[in-house]
Amino acid sequence: QVQLVESGGGSVQAGGSLRLSCGVTGYTYRGYCMGWFRQAEGERREVVATIDSDGDSTYADSVKGRFTIFRDSAKKTLYLQMNSVKPEDTAMYYCAADPERPSNLCTVDTGSIDDMDYWGKGTLVTISS
Repeated sequence: QVQLVESGGGSVQAGGSLRLSCGVTGYTYRGYCMGWFRQAEGERREVVATIDSDGDSTYADSVKGRFTIFRDSAKKTLYLQMNSVKPEDTAMYYCAADPERPSNLCTVDTGSIDDMDYWGKGTLVTISS
């Protein structure tokens, strides 16, 4: 049973930085499709960033140039480095994994990207102005 556990959320002022982590257990960890998603109160969940088995990443336009997704395979951990944060980044952030998803379907533009196999319970990020 694959389990994902997010951490690193908190309250930060606009312009600051935050790093989210997602630990992976219960699966022979190797590079596969993973992503960060977020859901603001009253809004639909949206994809923030993805990283495929080759290490290639894609980003939503709203975070491009500010956020970086990366992973440490030795630590079995996925990260989201958030810089120059804005109040509109306030949301619950979730990591997700899909071991069987091919690289060409592991992008923010993939219509089915929200249909990932495994999800964490989320970590709350609050950005104050």
